[in-house]
Amino acid sequence: MSSSANQYGIAVKLPTNDPMSAPHLLGDAWSGTRWYSSAEERDAAFIEMTNHPRYYRKGDVPTIVLEKIDP
Repeated sequence: MSSSANQYGIAVKLPTNDPMSAPHLLGDAWSGTRWYSSAEERDAAFIEMTNHPRYYRKGDVPTIVLEKIDP
């Protein structure tokens, strides 16, 4: 969802050669974008997204690449 009100975003991608990019899993073109109405809201979400996911097992490390998008 993107509109003129939501210009600050976070692009989410897999790192190059990540095992989850296999064709039978997510595929090498997997990505997502989350949009926010302000830089402050986006930055708070970015920090939350860099924290260890609460439902992962201890020792599991998520491998995603997060990039901030500015207007």
